[in-house]
Amino acid sequence: MTAVNAAKQGLRLLVILAVLALILYPLAWMVGSSFKSQEEVLSNVSVWPEHWTPGNYPEGWTHFKSAAVTFGRFFMNSALVAVLVVIGNGVSCLLAAYAFARLRFRGRKLWFAVMIGTLLLPGHVLIVPQFILFRQLGLVGGDFPYLPLVVPHFLATEAFFVFLMVQFMRGIPRELDEAAKIDGCSPIGVFRSVIFPLSRPALVTTAIFSFIWTWNDFFRQLVYVSQTERNTVPVALRAFIDSSGQVTVGPMFAMSVLSLVPVFLFFLAFQRMLVEGINTSGLKG
Repeated sequence: MTAVNAAKQGLRLLVILAVLALILYPLAWMVGSSFKSQEEVLSNVSVWPEHWTPGNYPEGWTHFKSAAVTFGRFFMNSALVAVLVVIGNGVSCLLAAYAFARLRFRGRKLWFAVMIGTLLLPGHVLIVPQFILFRQLGLVGGDFPYLPLVVPHFLATEAFFVFLMVQFMRGIPRELDEAAKIDGCSPIGVFRSVIFPLSRPALVTTAIFSFIWTWNDFFRQLVYVSQTERNTVPVALRAFIDSSGQVTVGPMFAMSVLSLVPVFLFFLAFQRMLVEGINTSGLKG
């Protein structure tokens, strides 16, 4: 290795480390601030605290004791909604994608174009008409207020995931479908025996993004969930700001750090499955 190549690699490594530090700085600052006192958060701009305050975590966990709930209840609420959304998107979007990618029916291209067109609509534009529709259907409020957050995902309303799976299925050779039909498989049998096993990478990608987006969703959950004990994690974090605008900063940062843990673990677990799925679903001659 020449001195010039070594210098180029060293410079490239320095640039990568600088970009990595820039990306990780907000996360490191939030973790450090979760161990700072209220006064130090406002005065100390450094990442790590001068005086460690680990009491922010138990204080944040029991911040809602007036409502007879701990922060763990909000984790359970978010996990319930996120898991149901993952299941709904995985099942409904996979079936819809199979229909668009493999089945022949009248108006298939038109309906696919209409579905793609919905990607151009900002989600916030649909909040008011969706709320009116769900209220007329009796889905708003009640003993299970998460229905408006979950039910649409069982109806293949996420056009992005349908499009993702359609593009993936189009890469699966149709010869496999024909071979399955020769063996006596119906369209449902082709889906169960051929398409579903080979669509694992697309399903895992859908699961990852569905979980992360749902877990971090704030506005929709704020609109449909009003009871404190039914709140999800993002809405509960907002509740650390009282009516006078005062913020309990340290405990809020502590719970924000904990709220990242499920997303991080979920991503790690499914990332391994994604790599495994890509490696094992290749077609061998």
